[in-house]
Amino acid sequence: MKIEVWSDIMCPWCYIGKRRLEQALAHFPEAGRIEIEWKSFQLNPELKSDPSRDIPDYLSQKMGVSREQAIQMNQQVSRIAAGVDLTYHLDQAVLANTFNAHRLLHFAKSQGKQNEAKERLMRAFFTEGKNVDDPAVLLELGAEIGLDKTALQQALENGTFADDVRADVREAHQLGVRGVPFFVFDRKYGISGAQETAVFQNTLEKAFAEWREAHPEISLEMTEGQACTPDGEC
Repeated sequence: MKIEVWSDIMCPWCYIGKRRLEQALAHFPEAGRIEIEWKSFQLNPELKSDPSRDIPDYLSQKMGVSREQAIQMNQQVSRIAAGVDLTYHLDQAVLANTFNAHRLLHFAKSQGKQNEAKERLMRAFFTEGKNVDDPAVLLELGAEIGLDKTALQQALENGTFADDVRADVREAHQLGVRGVPFFVFDRKYGISGAQETAVFQNTLEKAFAEWREAHPEISLEMTEGQACTPDGEC
């Protein structure tokens, strides 16, 4: 069964939502049958990357609040992130347009490493203060998770996967997505926002039960052990 997740690299709630989904999957017996696909979404596609500006300055201008209020907002979301074992250093985060980072995600998907890329990009942004719009940084992060550095460099230089990013964004709008993170379970159930882990667990169980019923032809992986049969043999 597939879970599609629309999110942005620089969205603090997206990283928290990612962890809560993972917590739900960690307690789900059929987690091995779940495929997660990370879909692109940009909260501010017109944003200009600017390492000289910090996040409080950006939030203050964007949301019309004081710098002090923006700092308090960052502190609050950082405390919530710590509750799912994430470390946010938003005072060090580099203001960056995430379009190229999303292109890297699509490249990683083509190589079967999208989950690794998503985690690495978000840790780079929220914890390590790396510029996720810097081509050198993206190449470094890609190489760390085992992507071919030369192939990735060519993809980034050639504009490869730009259309895939835009297609994800269009699809989000068609589905009525107005904010991220947004989780879609088997194209039947949606979760908007970084809900509590229990919400993910309940939706996961319900969606999977219906998916399993609709796909009886998919055989279960069996581990044989001592058992009794209807004819009385034990």
